[in-house]
Amino acid sequence: MSHIPKIAIIDPNTLSALGLKGILQNIIPMLSIDCFSSFKELSANAPEQYFHFFASWNIILENKKFFDDNKRKTIVLTPQQEQSISSLGFHCLCVNQPEHELVKSILMLEQHAHPHGANMPIPSTEPDNSVLSVREIEVLSLIVKGYINKEIASILNIGLPTVITHRRNIMEKLNAKSVSTLTIYAVMRGYVNIDSI
Repeated sequence: MSHIPKIAIIDPNTLSALGLKGILQNIIPMLSIDCFSSFKELSANAPEQYFHFFASWNIILENKKFFDDNKRKTIVLTPQQEQSISSLGFHCLCVNQPEHELVKSILMLEQHAHPHGANMPIPSTEPDNSVLSVREIEVLSLIVKGYINKEIASILNIGLPTVITHRRNIMEKLNAKSVSTLTIYAVMRGYVNIDSI
């Protein structure tokens, strides 16, 4: 039996499911994620093997007994923040928000459920923590907190060209294409507290 946690995404919107799968794999790379377009598909694939279920609200409503029994493992995918769903005891994830906010919401869910990776397996190919220099980590933390290059230069008392060089080096070293990727890296490594971004 594999010790890799398995996540199921149950959503008839294939594009949405694949996008969420990509983001989740960036946040927790050791996950194994399966996408299903219906509850029937999930049922045919041993649902008890899954660590968490990310499911659209209509799927949950149509299969309420199963998801009520698995409430702590279920995250409801909603088009907007739904207090009524949260009051039923389900965790919610609003999927109609900018990428940075969606990543932050997923990170908050992950940190709430598994603080500092608790109950999650240690990745076997953990990158070397010395990938970034101390100064690059300082720059990274400020980028993730939303500061622009000029502000970072002022805060760290370094020149603007130096900040730009550090930023470019960070992106190259981490093979990052967006601030969202940097955010995931910084939070998962403990360089930035999720509440500070």
